[in-house]
Amino acid sequence: MPAVSEPLADAVFERVRECIDIANHQLGIQLTYPDIGLSLRGRAAGTAHPSQWRLRFNPVLLQQSPHVFFEEVIPHEVCHLVTFALYGRVKPHGSQWRTLMETVFQAPANTTHQLDITAVQGKTFAYACHCGEVALTVRRHNKVQRGEASYRCKRCHQTLMPVSAVL
Repeated sequence: MPAVSEPLADAVFERVRECIDIANHQLGIQLTYPDIGLSLRGRAAGTAHPSQWRLRFNPVLLQQSPHVFFEEVIPHEVCHLVTFALYGRVKPHGSQWRTLMETVFQAPANTTHQLDITAVQGKTFAYACHCGEVALTVRRHNKVQRGEASYRCKRCHQTLMPVSAVL
């Protein structure tokens, strides 16, 4: 996992604090600063864990697109914490979250990022059905191999089989 430079990590921590301060000021509340981790792996840019009051960010995607992180990803994840503090357990991208994103953080209420994930995509395995080939992640492939799961095509509903087993 690539290490994030100290200045970039400090900037992430500062932006999170800034977002919390904005929410506190605009909403008249007093939220504490969350724990922050820079070790998230996979395709997600960030995750919020409201019950633990913790945020995690993907260092690879952060280094590729810091501007997007500071303008969109960090406010997005902080907004999950604010939503939890105000409303408890509600839909992650529900109306409360969307309203807070647009009014408090003045940011688009997008539920997914548009970052280039080619650098963080894991290896995939080819599976097939009558419709054609489908790529399964390592995690899903391993579950199939251990007999813990099987997956079906979204179109034809046939069980997916490893390409080598289809021939």
